[in-house]
Amino acid sequence: MADSFGPMQDEDADDGVVGMGPEAGPAGNEPIRVLVVDDHALFRRGLEIVLAAEEDIQVVGEAGDGAEAVDKAADLLPDIVLMDVRMPKRGGIEACTSIKEVAPSAKIIMLTISDEEADLYDAIKAGATGYLLKEISTDEVATAIRAVADGQSQISPSMASKLLTEFKSMIQRTDERRLVPAPRLTDRELEVLKLVATGMNNRDIAKELFISENTVKNHVRNILEKLQLHSRMEAVVYAMREKILEIR
Repeated sequence: MADSFGPMQDEDADDGVVGMGPEAGPAGNEPIRVLVVDDHALFRRGLEIVLAAEEDIQVVGEAGDGAEAVDKAADLLPDIVLMDVRMPKRGGIEACTSIKEVAPSAKIIMLTISDEEADLYDAIKAGATGYLLKEISTDEVATAIRAVADGQSQISPSMASKLLTEFKSMIQRTDERRLVPAPRLTDRELEVLKLVATGMNNRDIAKELFISENTVKNHVRNILEKLQLHSRMEAVVYAMREKILEIR
């Protein structure tokens, strides 16, 4: 498909979004069930038409604002919620938290024109697994949906750069704050966390540490449980805040 939601990026297709390795993919061969949330009916319709051409993706519903999105998510229990940030009645970021409560297995991708660092950071804190700008091509939307459904985090490259800058600034501002001691990780878990924070996937981490991919998955699961985190993206935030990963 040659269409796009805005200017095509200069990056190669593989570089269209920044991804982090899989945690756990969905089981079975059922299509990925998607709920589309945007306050512009024309944009929603465009996404439906684009995704209808993908055999492994099924749009199961749509909503025009965050409040309606929460209701639809509770009824439909989608695999993926593709949602705008800025909407009337209730914005996408505010809706994230409620959607995670009524449909815990749903993974949320913010698809927006907002390139504000604050929106990106708030979306991650609210439980979003992806943050993509609407300038990406239609092919990249489908690719991102598949990646997130498979347990990866997806973020537009320009926003990834802003994310690192924002976290570096945040670390500098809050360097003196340490209210609760961090949970102890084993030396191996710290090694895995450092590699996760650099964006490596499980397969590459396994090769780097000369261990099996299943062992890596177990370490990642233990790390997230110990730190009370929900995704690899949150693990990156934690690693930066605690200076486990140095930002130069």
